[in-house]
Amino acid sequence: MERLRLSEARVGGRYRVVEVSGGGAVKRRLMDLGLVCGAEVKVVKVAPLGDPIDVEVKGFNIAIRMSEAQHVIVEVVD
Repeated sequence: MERLRLSEARVGGRYRVVEVSGGGAVKRRLMDLGLVCGAEVKVVKVAPLGDPIDVEVKGFNIAIRMSEAQHVIVEVVD
């Protein structure tokens, strides 16, 4: 399976979280938002200037910064 960072994912794509890296507060925030291993996410849209991105996870839409999205490793869902 192809693995990439959530910040590199394309709009409309469906992905599964395989790893959340980063230190303390950043990792905790991402996990609190539902970005945990095994969660399926969909990239809904990217802001006009490229930051933040809107992702759907567990039925909710959340906006995260590209710098935070770089800490989330995902794989493409077939």
